[in-house]
Amino acid sequence: MSYHAGDYDVIVVGAGHAGCESGLAAARIGAKTLMITINLDMVAFMPCNPSIGGPAKGIVVREIDALGGEMGKNIDKTHIQMRMLNTGKGPAVRALRAQADKFAYQHEMKKTLENQENLTLIQGMVDHMIIEDGVCKGVVTQTGAEYYAKSVILTTGTFLRGEIILGELKYSSGPNNQQPSIKLSEHLEEIGFDLVRFKTGTPPRVNSRSIDYSKTEIQPGDEVPRAFSYETTKYITDQLPCWLTYTSTETHQIIDNNLHRSPMYSGMIKGTGPRYCPSIEDKVVRFNDKPRHQIFLEPEGRNTHEVYVQGLSTSLPEDVQQQMIRTVPGLENAQMMRAGYAIEYDAIVPTQLWPTLETKKVESLFTAGQINGTSGYEEAAGQGIIAGINAAQKALGKEPLILSRSEAYIGVLIDDLVTKGTNEPYRLLTSRAEYRLLLRHDNADLRLTDIGKRIGLISDERYEKFILKKQSVELEKQRLESVIIKPNQVTQNLIASAGGSELKDGIRAADLLKRPEMTYEHISQLVPSDKNIDPDVAEQVEIQIKYEGYIEKSLQQVEKLKKMENKKIPENIDYDAISGLANEARQKLKQVRPLSVAQASRISGVNPADVSILLVYLEQGKISRVSNQ
Repeated sequence: MSYHAGDYDVIVVGAGHAGCESGLAAARIGAKTLMITINLDMVAFMPCNPSIGGPAKGIVVREIDALGGEMGKNIDKTHIQMRMLNTGKGPAVRALRAQADKFAYQHEMKKTLENQENLTLIQGMVDHMIIEDGVCKGVVTQTGAEYYAKSVILTTGTFLRGEIILGELKYSSGPNNQQPSIKLSEHLEEIGFDLVRFKTGTPPRVNSRSIDYSKTEIQPGDEVPRAFSYETTKYITDQLPCWLTYTSTETHQIIDNNLHRSPMYSGMIKGTGPRYCPSIEDKVVRFNDKPRHQIFLEPEGRNTHEVYVQGLSTSLPEDVQQQMIRTVPGLENAQMMRAGYAIEYDAIVPTQLWPTLETKKVESLFTAGQINGTSGYEEAAGQGIIAGINAAQKALGKEPLILSRSEAYIGVLIDDLVTKGTNEPYRLLTSRAEYRLLLRHDNADLRLTDIGKRIGLISDERYEKFILKKQSVELEKQRLESVIIKPNQVTQNLIASAGGSELKDGIRAADLLKRPEMTYEHISQLVPSDKNIDPDVAEQVEIQIKYEGYIEKSLQQVEKLKKMENKKIPENIDYDAISGLANEARQKLKQVRPLSVAQASRISGVNPADVSILLVYLEQGKISRVSNQ
């Protein structure tokens, strides 16, 4: 028996990493928001790796924070270790990674949701949506509760028709033996959405007290205080280490001997797994020339002995996993607390979405996270904040937000999904971003804080601090452009100690800083500022001056692309009426329905010749419209 349970502006289905960002963004913008999750004890749960960040992903967390999201703040409050990766490389690939206390992370995020104004958090299982005349008007739970809203966001993760696979055992389940969502998946098919079957997996967890850490290498956190959020001022100093070990030839032998029992090779697993996070059996088969593979032992929290065996993701039978673990140095007597498993689930084909993450098939229905074919908490959260913003903007009658590829990794992620689609769980990599020198860890605030403020997610106080930082950077750059460093003995000694060649004449401080061996610290010793320069400002000054030429080149490419982005394609365009288009291009253009010529050019199967024909057609359309006036 159905009953009317409430009216909202936005309903979010699911409370994983995408759901949390969606719900908070919508509520903070001012939309009356409802979040429905299968189990309130699983809010922001980490079913896989207990970590946040890493290459490309860490930059996404910074971008979420710069827009006014929560993930960065939450991990800053609850991590057990923080490290900056790739410090020996250029700024485009540097990334922060935090080891999470997975339980503290969950509890802190749940508390944030519960304390958020405009946000109601409830437990329930959504079975289907209320759709009238192609518009989503709400959802119905399995208990018959009907909730109405102006926008609905599905953030169902790996729960849609989830099945856990462990050796010869296969059963219906969400992650970590949670209740799966079956009827909602069937409902999406009935509406006419194309679904695909994907797979992901986790490694075993072992008891810390049964590990011999003397046979492993310690991996401590950074001693320098680090944070994802620009608002964090309190730093966690008592960090816990992780530990590095390796598989052995015995590990590989056990895997080879039992491949016939692996669901991946027996045909039991039908879903496509993530290429960049393969199972150990996949690694051993694909890279059989490698004598060993890295294994990281990562504590799951401060108040548990469970240790996550990163690198040993598997769906081999439990008895094989126990044998395999004990061939890893340090784990000879390890007690396995949980076996690894694979999980198969339904995802929607993401080319069925607009760049706002609203579905093309059903108006006012948005999707975010692993339902869109991505892997990873950070990719989910990045989509979540955009879906939350756009669902709220739609409900409140405001303009949507679409981030471009040159503005954010989140822009790259969503554009890749909706334009190219994905035939495997999608993972963000630095190599996917053609403007990665512009999309750095250090400048996420400079790229996105203005947008966050405009939308209403950045406070006045935070914005004032941001403006002050921008001004400080410009003033210090101007100072270094104007001050001359003379080639005296102090200068020559400092340059020599840094490994540089001596000066022949006086040189502007900014030009000396462009030398690869020189740092801002060196320059400030030679020409100290009379102001106290904040380390964030100093970092920004150094990067902007040092990489000025490369940054300028990237910005010129962006300007060229903007001309293509500004060439909009009418939504009602008839591609069948454009003669000369290749059949594949016509088919793909009709499927994706790109919003601009630039987006059309990125569709797989649309060639430069097709883009030229499209441009001519659009120009002729303009001419005919002018001549008709």
